[in-house]
Amino acid sequence: MAANEGINKVVLAYSGGLDTSIILKWLQTTYDCEVVTFTADLGQGEELEPARRKAEMLGIKEIFIDDLREEFVRDFVFPMFRANAVYEGLYLLGTSIARPLIAKRQIEIAHMTGADAVAHGATGKGNDQVRFELSYYALDPDIKVIAPWREWDFKSRSDLIAFAESHQIPVPKDKRGEAPFSCDANLLHISSEGKLLEDPAEEAPEYVYQRTIAPEEAPDEPRYVEVGFERGDAVAIDGERLSPAALLARLNELGRQHGIGRLDLVENRFVGMKNRGIYETPGGTILLAAHRGIEQITLDRGAAHLKDELMPRYAELIYNGFWFSPEREMLQAAIDKSQEHVTGTVRLKLYKGSANVVGRSSPHSLYSERLVTFEDDAGAYNQLDAQGFIKLNALRLRTLARRRQRLGA
Repeated sequence: MAANEGINKVVLAYSGGLDTSIILKWLQTTYDCEVVTFTADLGQGEELEPARRKAEMLGIKEIFIDDLREEFVRDFVFPMFRANAVYEGLYLLGTSIARPLIAKRQIEIAHMTGADAVAHGATGKGNDQVRFELSYYALDPDIKVIAPWREWDFKSRSDLIAFAESHQIPVPKDKRGEAPFSCDANLLHISSEGKLLEDPAEEAPEYVYQRTIAPEEAPDEPRYVEVGFERGDAVAIDGERLSPAALLARLNELGRQHGIGRLDLVENRFVGMKNRGIYETPGGTILLAAHRGIEQITLDRGAAHLKDELMPRYAELIYNGFWFSPEREMLQAAIDKSQEHVTGTVRLKLYKGSANVVGRSSPHSLYSERLVTFEDDAGAYNQLDAQGFIKLNALRLRTLARRRQRLGA
């Protein structure tokens, strides 16, 4: 996009850190436009008022700092967990699921303030640029998008710092050198990647982990916790009803104490390269185990197996940035239909890095002790019926075997 190409006002996703402060000033000088800053509180655990003060110092008049924690968990995390979504068998999509909400709010602010463009701080190598921009265009097909990392001429960290100093942007001492790794956090997880973590053969040092204690240092006694569900969503911990964000925060603390939710993963990015990341998802790991536990007794086999077939596709859509696509919404409708009777309580045992289901109960349970018992089942199941069932299912296999015999194979 050429400079000044019809850009009068732009909404910037702004953290208040050095990089987005440089982006803010770069937008002002390159596009000669008004900048609106938007900072989302997604439970990243950082004080956000410094972002307001930094934006004011840089001359910003319209500053938005929005607490989106409840919306994040209620409308994005919980729908995803109804699907038991896991990318490439391991990743709980903590970064991926935050991007569509940030983009949604940016577009809303653009419409509120009369802005004609939005901007983000994602680099040209990662997935986030795709997630942000697919979401922007899905919500406003005519919005203009500025991606500074793809446009500017800065070649190094020293170039960025020189620009900051020339425009009186404070550069903290710890930001003058290359950071050992980068982090992204929200209420669901924290991710660490880059620099010292780039060699997948080297174990990540313990200081990388910020949300969990080492499993070896966790208590020697297990902690039992009960998670209550209604229609597929967690609503209570140990009998206490909590809001979505408060519930996830409670699970995060339990997971932290017991070293639960660590993941060292080399994943396939949508843009084509492989990337090594260290993820911590303490509460989400417990929640996933609990949700699968309640589904074990409330979902019919056919529905449960179909969900498991659909899940990788659903997870990939979220990872690749297609939250607002019709196919994700179609899958969500099917998933939500499956959750109508997913209500009850799951008991888990938390111990040194593990979260294991040890009990589950539901008023809608399909589990029948009368059917599975080895004792007299009073006619509930006639074992002789299995003979015909097996013979019918074996019919095609026997036919194939006879053909092999005829052909001498």
